[in-house]
Amino acid sequence: MNIDESIIAAANRRAAVRKAATPAVVAVRYDAERERIVLTLGTGVEVAFEPRLAQGFEKARPADLDVAEISPSGLGVHFPKIDADIYLPGLLEGLLGSQRWMAARNGKLGGKASSPAKRQAARENGKLGGRPRKPDERA
Repeated sequence: MNIDESIIAAANRRAAVRKAATPAVVAVRYDAERERIVLTLGTGVEVAFEPRLAQGFEKARPADLDVAEISPSGLGVHFPKIDADIYLPGLLEGLLGSQRWMAARNGKLGGKASSPAKRQAARENGKLGGRPRKPDERA
């Protein structure tokens, strides 16, 4: 694909619109007491979240989160010790990772959900002998 000046200009216009619509990160810190990454926005609002909820941060230790770099646009934060990033517009929309990663995470949560209908189905399936036993791998 050839990238000419018109493509670059269009991308710059989209970026300017996004930047105008989203407050920038002006400070970032890890709050060890609350076990949260805290982003302070230019509006004075603070956004905090548990690192384990974000893609790339699942196994991060507090020592991994003591260094963070705010992008020049203020829309991203990079944590060099774990090579992980937070994109502020996505975070504000409730997205803590890529679309694929979020879908997998939400699928796990959905499988843990319980409802009266799910409990009833489990009871009915149990009457039929329940889940088949796994083959013994030692044999």
